[in-house]
Amino acid sequence: MIEESGTVVAIEGLYAHVETERRSACGGCAAHGACGTSLIERYFGRRAIRVRALNQAQAAVGERVIVGISEQGLLSASFAVYLAPLVGLVGGALAGDGLFGGFSAGRYADVAALAGALLGFALALFWLRGYSARSRSRPEQQAVVCRVERGLPVRILPGS
Repeated sequence: MIEESGTVVAIEGLYAHVETERRSACGGCAAHGACGTSLIERYFGRRAIRVRALNQAQAAVGERVIVGISEQGLLSASFAVYLAPLVGLVGGALAGDGLFGGFSAGRYADVAALAGALLGFALALFWLRGYSARSRSRPEQQAVVCRVERGLPVRILPGS
C-alpha cells in the first residue's frame, strides 16, 4: 500500500475528499535543484491535490488522515495513462502511413502519417476517458482512508 497524509475537506456519502500536498522528488540527489524536476516545481509551485477516497476510517472534516492506494492499482493505472497515448500515437502513424502513404507522393507523403498519429492519439485519449470511469468502481484502483492521524485536527478556513 502506498500511503500519503492529508486533510479531509469534505464528506460525500461513503467517500471523503482529502487534500494532500504534492511532494517533490528533489533533495535526494547531488543535483540539489539544478534538474528539470526542480525547475518545474519552481514554476508551477506546490499546490494541493484533492483525492476522493473511500472513508473506511470514518474520518470527519478537518481531521488529518492517511490515504492509501494499492501498488497493483497504481501500476495498472500508470501503464494505462502512459502506454495508451504512446501506442495510439505510434500505431496511428504507422497505420496512416501504411494505408494512405503510398497514394501521396512528394512533400505530402508524411501528411498521412501525421493524420494517423493524431487520430490514434485522440482515440487513445477517448479510451482513457472510459478506462478512468470504469476504474472508479474497481476496489484495487480506489484510494482509501486507512486511518486517522492522532493529534490535533487541522482547522479548515472557509474559501480554501
